[in-house]
Formats: sequence, structure tokens, C-alpha cells
Amino acid sequence: TGNKGPYSYQKRREGEARSCVRYRCALTNTIQDVLRQRPGWLEVKDEGEWDFHWCDIGWLRENFDHTYMEEHVRICHFRNHYELTRKNLMVKNLKRHRKMLEREAGKLEASKCDFFPRTFELPSEYHLFVEEFKRSPGSVWIMKPVARSQGKGIFLFRKLKDIMDWKKDGSRSDEQRDEMVESYVAQRYIEDPYLISGRKFDLRVYVLVSSYVPLKAWLYRDGFARFSNTRFSLSSIDDQYVHLTNVAIQKTAPDYDPEKASGCKWQMQQLRRFLCARHGSEAVETLFRQIDNIFVRSLQSVQKVIINDKHCFELYGYDILLDHNLKPWLIEVNASPSLTASSQEDYELKSRLLEDTLHIVDMEGRLSGREKRVGGFDLMWNDGPVYREDVNLEALGNSCFTANTHLGCVNDRNKQLRQLLKPLPGQKKI
Repeated sequence: TGNKGPYSYQKRREGEARSCVRYRCALTNTIQDVLRQRPGWLEVKDEGEWDFHWCDIGWLRENFDHTYMEEHVRICHFRNHYELTRKNLMVKNLKRHRKMLEREAGKLEASKCDFFPRTFELPSEYHLFVEEFKRSPGSVWIMKPVARSQGKGIFLFRKLKDIMDWKKDGSRSDEQRDEMVESYVAQRYIEDPYLISGRKFDLRVYVLVSSYVPLKAWLYRDGFARFSNTRFSLSSIDDQYVHLTNVAIQKTAPDYDPEKASGCKWQMQQLRRFLCARHGSEAVETLFRQIDNIFVRSLQSVQKVIINDKHCFELYGYDILLDHNLKPWLIEVNASPSLTASSQEDYELKSRLLEDTLHIVDMEGRLSGREKRVGGFDLMWNDGPVYREDVNLEALGNSCFTANTHLGCVNDRNKQLRQLLKPLPGQKKI
């Protein structure tokens, strides 16, 4: 019957606090620390019964279908999360969603999904790819394995012969070669990225989905920009330190200095202030609205295919790239965003993020379910758009609703949590 799920849980009366939460955790980084420090949470080892499991996706694949879960139990992935987080499936779902919108609501509505670069799955769409490739001679394309992360296996190319070499590369074992030919995407490379001090960067933003039916999604106020260590140039398309911003890649650069490495990451607040100073707040508001649109449309594109399950939640790490016109592009979505900290500042951000994720999952039963904000998370979508509390009523006539999103704004989470999570009887204040 697979792993023991949590059976012997005593029913609690409505409104009664849960005094002890038994958890399992597959990872040994920030999340392990956050769980250990949580009052009333108790770690159980392999065969123990649990109420909450921060599992890895390998465990999910092997055990989810064989594990009986009681009503209150929670687990940190949806069964088929890969519909959004594998590069080929994400694009397939977005293309399908865009077609459906065009059919049902017209071209203008469908154009709101034009935030991912032209992408083809290889080898299955090879002929379509070649047609498109020939329409734009000299363009740079990027090749990515669909199911790997941290920049592994990625390369840029300008000539078809480069991927011919890739397909025929005799240096790989047969097994590797089959796998390689099986599952790559070829994507138009964004040749005019927005640069700061001559360097390319991308954004990592965190979105928490607590339900797909109805869709309920939260956006975290903090995130960061990851810079490459080397100035951007298209004359060196083989130099991954120029083109890939993944920390895992950058820290292998010969001139990488961990002490200066915090310069490779800016907090979202810092980036937002920089862009406001350079472009004015109106342009930046527009940019952040377009980024919100990416989150909502991408989640809607998989809403009907993800197997919704009240036991599941998911913390996604979105990677977004800006071009020089300040247009945001969706690069990929991660189901297991790195929770390993690259610096003290990074550790603190990820600890806050994970504590607030646990507040929303609410194993302790302290929330009413009507909250629009929990710590650094703002409710962005709840079966429809969510608007801010402070909407000016006179402006309502002009349909001037403002989305309840605050990416890169002040994150005064401690104050907000003190008001929200009144201590339970016999519990210390947070």
C-alpha cells in the first residue's frame, strides 16, 4: 500500500486549535530549519505517520497514488505539477490556452498570452522549427533540455548545422543520445535584454497556489534579480557566463568572488526603485501589471489539466526576463525553486517566504479563509481578480480597480502577522 499516510489523527472540533503537527521533510536546506523552528511542529522519520510532508518530486512520483491521506493532511506538490514546470508542456499548454482564447474571446484577448518566446519541441516539431528558423536568418536560438534545471545542457546557436552536430554528436553514449534527441526545446533567444551596467539579469518571483479549482493564487512581495557576472554581448554566444544567470552557473566562473557575489543578486525592492528612477513610476506600474498577467494566464492555462486535490499546494519559482522595451517574458516556472541560500540576505528572504507559505497552508487552523494578505503574500486571484482594500470609492465609476499585488513593495510582514495571527491560548506571541 505504499507509504503510511497519517491515519490516527483525532478529529478536532471546528475552531479548535491543532496543538501538534507531525511533519516529514525531504530537503536539508532552509525549509528544514523553518519547519524545525515552528512551534508545535514535530519531525517524524521514515515510517512515522505525518500530517504535513515537504517532499521532493521523486517521492511524489513513487508514492502519491498509494498514500491514503486524511482530510487535514497537506503535501507540497500537485500530482502533475509538471504540466506547468516542464518547459515543453508549459509552452504546449500556453499555446492551447491562447488558441482557446482567440476562438472564444477574439485576437485581442489572445494577445495577452504573447509573453513567451517562439518555442518548438525537438525532435517532434523539427520541421516547423526549420521553417521558422529560415524566416529569420541570423537570429540566435537557445536550446534547452526540457526536464533539467540550473542551466544544465543549455546552449545557444545561430546555424542549423550547430544542431545537426548536436543530434549527431558521437561523443555521447547511445542512451544519452536518445535522451537528448528526445526532449529539448528550441526557443528564440531574446537578443535585446534589458541591461543594468551592461549585464543581463532575470527575475525570480514566487507564486503560491493553494487551489486550482477554484484557482487561488498568492504573490510574494519579495523576489530578486539574478545578474550574470560578465557584460552582455552577442558576439560570444558560447559563453554561458554572459547568457545564463543561474547562480549554479555563475558561481563556476573563473573570476567569481563569493564575497562580491551579492552584487549578482538585487532584491526586488531595489530593482523596482532603480527602474522607477530611470523610467518613472507609470512605466514601472505597467511593467509590474504585465508581470501579474503572466502569473494569472500561465496558471489558467493549466487549470483544467492539473489534478486538483485539496491536500496539495505548490510554491512556484517564476523566471522572468525583461527586454530593452521593458516587456516581460516568461522563461520558465520551477516546481522546486532552489531553497538553498547563496548568502545571509538570501537565507532570510527564503526563511520569510517559507514561514509565510506555512501560515497560508495553515495546518494550525488559525485563518478564517477570507484573508487577502498573509505575511509577505498577497492574494492575487481567488476565482477571479482580487482588488486592494484601499480602492477609492469615487474612482469605482471609472472602473479604476487596482490589483491586490505588491511585488517589490515594502514587506512589513511582522507587523501584519502580529495583527493577523493572534496567539492561541497558551501560545507565545510570534
